[in-house]
Amino acid sequence: MTPLGTGSPLEAALAPYRSLLAQVDQLCDRIVAAFPEQIKCRAGCDACCTLQGVLPVEAACLALAFRQLPAATAEALRARLNAVADEERCPLLTEASCPLYAARPIICRTHGLPLLVEDEHGPRVDRCPLNFTALDTLPGSAIIALEKLNQALVMANRHFLAICFPGGDPAERVPLREIPDFLPPSHS
Repeated sequence: MTPLGTGSPLEAALAPYRSLLAQVDQLCDRIVAAFPEQIKCRAGCDACCTLQGVLPVEAACLALAFRQLPAATAEALRARLNAVADEERCPLLTEASCPLYAARPIICRTHGLPLLVEDEHGPRVDRCPLNFTALDTLPGSAIIALEKLNQALVMANRHFLAICFPGGDPAERVPLREIPDFLPPSHS
């Protein structure tokens, strides 16, 4: 694969998503810095890693990261993705870590942190049961509004699709097992 310049159509298609990732990382870093004693999530903690599929814009970023792996690592990950049968765990997990961690999707970046979610019973805060256990209430500064985040993600995905798949959209969700081979046809 040839390197992608900053002016390439794929880079332009990914720019809003990458901007969103930077904003999400800043928000999550701010929460972690403000409440370090309340967050138990650490390297090797993979209990919440159950993701099976992502939006096409997320798949493209993961695919690009896959292409940057050393050959032996990429080959081992591809073999693992082809062999994994566990539908309960993220197929990217390799010995309790993600080889594509730097390109992980937004859901993986926010795992464990308090998320404001809306369901049939109204708004509620969801979080890892190991985190924020010593607080009776959570300050608003520690809570991520999931609906707003999802809206921004959908907009970034639409932008990506408009540029990379103008003739028709790929599947709504891309299975993680297909990440090594996913990229828009003109960018493979």
